[in-house]
Amino acid sequence: MNASESFEKRLAVAYSDLSGALRAAADYLVANPLDAVSRPLRTVSSQSGVSPATFSRLARALDYPSFDVLRDEMRDKIDRKVNNFADRAGQLQREHGDGKSDFLEAHFTACQHNLKMTLSNLDPDAIASVADVLADARKVLLLGALGSTGVVEYLSYMANFCADNWVLANRMGASLGGALSGLDKRDALLIVTKPPFAASVIKAARLARELGVFVVVITDTHTCPALENASASFVVSTDSPQFYSSYVSTMFLLETIVGMVVGRSGAAAQDRIAEVELHNRQLAEVWTE
Repeated sequence: MNASESFEKRLAVAYSDLSGALRAAADYLVANPLDAVSRPLRTVSSQSGVSPATFSRLARALDYPSFDVLRDEMRDKIDRKVNNFADRAGQLQREHGDGKSDFLEAHFTACQHNLKMTLSNLDPDAIASVADVLADARKVLLLGALGSTGVVEYLSYMANFCADNWVLANRMGASLGGALSGLDKRDALLIVTKPPFAASVIKAARLARELGVFVVVITDTHTCPALENASASFVVSTDSPQFYSSYVSTMFLLETIVGMVVGRSGAAAQDRIAEVELHNRQLAEVWTE
């Protein structure tokens, strides 16, 4: 086969000659591409009922050097679909550029859909469990980059009203390595990351997990590489007629988590909030008549 041919084309050519086991492996990859590229091979094997060795044999039957190479090609294809902002901007212009279609209504509908989908897919027990960990953690490090920078800064703003141990990892060029130094199993790292993924964030998730840190990952796709190192994770819906992902459902989840943490923090959180408000007035940071 031609090495430049895609997985789909190679499979179409070879499918009739594959054994039953190899066909089962191929069928699973086609039907579950997100799981196939984002989960360890042993998990893929368990979910599909196909042995790891069979996936490796399938890759060789399709002239790939290894299953990892086949999976990297699938991941790249998915990333291109998700990450191409320019194409999405072009679609926005085609659909709404002439002013005849209602972008306001389209965006509102998408946000409603995202909230409904996110709410239906979230596990309340999982959120409660994360809130328990964050409320008890010695230190909570907050990390976001690229489009997720602003929402994580807002999370830091909310959290610092009620706790002094929530720290923004990458504020104004601060060293990420320095922020991770000294962390251990008593600490937590909360990451918000959406495609295109910042390499530093993915590496930070891996390093934090190696340090024993409780890693929370919030993303919008099961292909997110950070999920492999997550202690807990949430995949939220972010569809939008915009050329970039919507953060409405992400904000909903973050505000929910902070509210639940405050609820678990008792009088200490209330006292700190009152103290912060007092200091804000003393420093004339807020307008008073």
